[in-house]
Amino acid sequence: MISLGLKSFRHGIHPPEAKDETSGLAIRQFPFAPLLIVPLVQHLGKPSLPLVREGETVVRGQRLARPDGFMSVSMHAPASGTVKSIGPTPSISGRMVPAVFLEPQPGSTQEVMEGTPCPLASATPEEIVAAIQDAGIVGLGGAGFPTHAKLRIPPERHVDTLIINGAECEPYLTTDHRVMLEQRDDVFTGIRYLLKVTGAERAIVALEANKPDAAQHLRSGLPGDLSASVEVLRVKYPQGAEKMLISALLGREVPSGGLPLDVHALCVNVATTAEIGRLLPHGRGIQERVITITGPAVQHKGNYRIPIGTPLRFLLGEVGVEEDVTRVFLGGPMMGAAAPSLDIAITKGTSGVVAFDATRAERSHRTVYPCIRCGYCLDACPMRLDPAQLGSLARSQEYARMADEFHLMDCFECGSCSFVCPSHIPLVQQFRFAKAAVRKAGAHG
Repeated sequence: MISLGLKSFRHGIHPPEAKDETSGLAIRQFPFAPLLIVPLVQHLGKPSLPLVREGETVVRGQRLARPDGFMSVSMHAPASGTVKSIGPTPSISGRMVPAVFLEPQPGSTQEVMEGTPCPLASATPEEIVAAIQDAGIVGLGGAGFPTHAKLRIPPERHVDTLIINGAECEPYLTTDHRVMLEQRDDVFTGIRYLLKVTGAERAIVALEANKPDAAQHLRSGLPGDLSASVEVLRVKYPQGAEKMLISALLGREVPSGGLPLDVHALCVNVATTAEIGRLLPHGRGIQERVITITGPAVQHKGNYRIPIGTPLRFLLGEVGVEEDVTRVFLGGPMMGAAAPSLDIAITKGTSGVVAFDATRAERSHRTVYPCIRCGYCLDACPMRLDPAQLGSLARSQEYARMADEFHLMDCFECGSCSFVCPSHIPLVQQFRFAKAAVRKAGAHG
């Protein structure tokens, strides 16, 4: 994909896109698993508090759990059925988290119960933010940050530009691409809600040049009374990182340790925006999400609307994963996480499932050699850090120096440095360990 001359950011890389097999496949509804596992931790913040009891019958869309504090959100029933139990389940982090185990009733339909609508015309910004929390909406790009918390803008701050992130630069994933094609009106409705909440003067829907059909589709249907535009960016990874988007679109640099609000911008994922537009007018909550299922080991690749809580083992069986599958990523291969178990459940933050076979896995277990100071990682790092120096300090466990002198905490673990390293040094893994050590030290004073 040649996209020279278009806006972008400095540095970055060009990994194989691997999107062709699913970008043209329409979203399909996924069946209910015999048992759905709804973790009560699908967001940054405290676990949600269950509102149901074991043995209780629930209907699809009913609230299963309520927020426990500001950084928590509601959970909703992905299917009508019976609550079998409430107890611990494994998560993508490897930790056990509380969950509601739900057995769908035979013949359970895809219909969703209506709630109390949040009308755009009459709702106040505060009521919209509350409705977003009640709907259980979090960042669907993978971070899981509660959307209502992002929209609580301090009185002393202001936002002039709302950026709707449809870049989807992660290899293999085409979820946002399909949402922009198939849920265009939901995206525009979501933008209207977000503009009202933030007070922003304009919105920009940003996507990469490898999605020309989505760009044309959005532009052709853009309402004349909506203060929004569509911007096509150069194809480059990690274009979808919010600091990179702000740099490319607005020419503003978010300061070290700062937030987009520091430069009067706010970024919201396009799928998150579509869910706001789809759910709030009906007073519904998230009970499913669109996910790309792909990879060399998958027979029936595609984009699926999958009930939250679907066990990974059931999902892989339905799409025909080959027997020699050796590694499964939730999210993309660059910033996603390898599944520690097939017994974990699909959550709101799962944007993709990518399964690799033995041949591909062998390539990922390469011999690590000493750093040769080639400088490739410096050229790749979008944050303009020194990954080689950080890696050297990590190996000598000089974590405080990494943070104080070399801005370790500005790294958002995009994986660009590891991708280009000819010595196959696992830099991102080293940085994650170092950041955890810095946070632990800070927590202990």
